[in-house]
Amino acid sequence: MRVDIWSDVVCPWCYLGKRRFERALAEFGRRDEVEVVYRSFELDPSLPPGEARPKTPLLAAKFGRGEDEVREMDAQLERLAAADGLEYHLVDGIVGNTFDAHRVLHLAKQQGRQAEVTERFFRAYFTEQRSLFDADSLADVSGLDREEVLRVLKEGTYADDVRADISRARELGANGVPFFVLDERYGVSGAQSTETFTAALTRAFED
Repeated sequence: MRVDIWSDVVCPWCYLGKRRFERALAEFGRRDEVEVVYRSFELDPSLPPGEARPKTPLLAAKFGRGEDEVREMDAQLERLAAADGLEYHLVDGIVGNTFDAHRVLHLAKQQGRQAEVTERFFRAYFTEQRSLFDADSLADVSGLDREEVLRVLKEGTYADDVRADISRARELGANGVPFFVLDERYGVSGAQSTETFTAALTRAFED
């Protein structure tokens, strides 16, 4: 059975949902029969490519909140992530366009290293406070061959694959991430509990 996971590398709920799903899968009796594929999704495609921007004022404007309120929201999410064993550093972080990061993840997929590089990107952004928004940063963080990553980014490779993932998410009615689709039949939206993911895996196999 295949599980498709739509996510964005700057989505804190996506990393949290990923970890909870992984915990459920690790404890699932038929885990060796499950293939996990990560799909692209952009939370904010309007951001200019190739540059990082301060996140707090952008979120404050987006949600109509004060900057101090945004910082408190981030601090609360840091504590929530810690309860699931994740180390987040969100307060006054940076953000940027993630289209190129998703192209690198498609390169990683072609090399059978998608899960590894997805985890690298999440950890780099949320724990290490590193940029994923320019070619040099992506080449450094990915762990893939540096020259190949830079060539892919320069030539526009995998752009159509990223757009196809995003288009498919829209077709499925996914307006936000994380979004999990099990066996192309069952959808699970959001960073649900480990128990919810276990139940979804069980149901998908039973049916």
